[in-house]
Amino acid sequence: MTTRRQLLAAMAEVGVLLGVNAVVTSCSTGTPKRAVQQAGVGDGEWTPPRSPPKTSPGVSRFTLPFRRPPELRPTRDDPSGTYYDLAQQAGTAEIIPGLRTPIWGYGGTFPGPTVIGRSDRPVIIRHRNELRVPVSVHLHGGRTPATSDGYPTDLIAPGGSREYTYPQGQRAATLWYHDHRVDFTAPQVHMGLAGFHLIRDDVDDALPLPKGDKDIPVLLTDRLFEADGAMFYPSVDPSLSKPGIYPWAMNGFYGDTMLVNGVPWPLLQVSATKYRFRILNASNARIYELKLDPAPPGGVHFVQVGSDGGLLAGPVSQDRLVISPAERFDVIIDFAAYPVGTRVVMTNGWADKPVIDQVMAFDVVRTEPERSSIPAVLSTPDMPDPNAAVKTRKFEVKRRSDGMWGINGDMFDEHRISADPKLGTTEIWEFTSDVRHPMHLHLVHFAVLSRSYPALGPFDAGLKDTVHVRPGETVRVAARFDGWPGKYVFHCHNLEHEDMMMMANFQVTP
Repeated sequence: MTTRRQLLAAMAEVGVLLGVNAVVTSCSTGTPKRAVQQAGVGDGEWTPPRSPPKTSPGVSRFTLPFRRPPELRPTRDDPSGTYYDLAQQAGTAEIIPGLRTPIWGYGGTFPGPTVIGRSDRPVIIRHRNELRVPVSVHLHGGRTPATSDGYPTDLIAPGGSREYTYPQGQRAATLWYHDHRVDFTAPQVHMGLAGFHLIRDDVDDALPLPKGDKDIPVLLTDRLFEADGAMFYPSVDPSLSKPGIYPWAMNGFYGDTMLVNGVPWPLLQVSATKYRFRILNASNARIYELKLDPAPPGGVHFVQVGSDGGLLAGPVSQDRLVISPAERFDVIIDFAAYPVGTRVVMTNGWADKPVIDQVMAFDVVRTEPERSSIPAVLSTPDMPDPNAAVKTRKFEVKRRSDGMWGINGDMFDEHRISADPKLGTTEIWEFTSDVRHPMHLHLVHFAVLSRSYPALGPFDAGLKDTVHVRPGETVRVAARFDGWPGKYVFHCHNLEHEDMMMMANFQVTP
């Protein structure tokens, strides 16, 4: 297997087409390798970095049709599992009407195709890397052996391939897969390497929730586009003595164009019935506060039925959804609350800049019989018991004095183990932040126990794998470390923070 050191050396020697300026770094030391590549050059020489465009090319809102990502077809399905083949490829897409946008996509599309699996039935995916950069694939929310988890330095070299095995020994849930290459997760996800992975089971299937074409994945991203349609991403500053992007983007990169499943501000025609939306925040850094306009009578905008780790115990009525990067909310919208002919806009009230105040629209165009309902009892999630916790660990997630992001003052080091939970035990982990950090644990799901202010929120229900930690806040979670032994990571899912070293290892010991 090609080692990370060999890959870095090769990249330093020949240069790599990245689509953005980049510096090759060593996460174990935080020292730049000083191998720099410029988009389209591939010879390792610097050209002056471009300034970001002031605005993206204009798009008329709610004129483009909503698009559901295609489902990936299995190459084989037998008693040993369901097999898929998927390639990371460069391509182009018409995102801004009339312009072609270069992308990196699974199967050459953005988002990638949706993978469908069933609980307790293995899914085996052979990933082929047809890009000119290394990649690593992480199934976010998957209870996955360490050998297939997509560890950041466990890379597939350009031209190589790898088989990832997902046992799927977990309940039905909305998961997603994305690139997880060390130091370059942010630009490579930004270029399009993300897609849905849905797990189904008999419990979810038996519920009278909306199904078929009324069960809809919704992937939210924001992008900034050049005049020619290319996605802009900030360059690496060659004057820095340490790896990193320009200081103005080190707290996260934000675009001015809202994309839903890769479409700017789309329009979905609906009937006056219930729909199930699996909402994923796949943005690098942006937080969303979603509402409906006009508001439904009674003020219930969404009925939440699931979270990161699957179905809730029972439905939760929400007057808004605050969703940080990597979180998923499985919600029902009942369009019967609106007369036929109404346009309902999903708005965003979170004031990240540049401001994006609208997400997508729904036109209620017809009536039809309602065939779904929301039962009072949805499931019996196996929540970790905090009373069974054998240890409490405390993690301070904040910016370091040198400008990098750290956990307990440390930058990511692939050789440092920051926690060593024993297989099958429950622990309480406390995260205390300086600014907003969506903290994500690989392998496990957890219960959010408490927040230092004000109290548990309406968005903390159910099994989670990512939790929004607010400025100055301490959040306590309980996780049961079952599944497999091995080395995994936990990190901030603001992808710029992650690439700027806010990541650490935990080793599950037998």
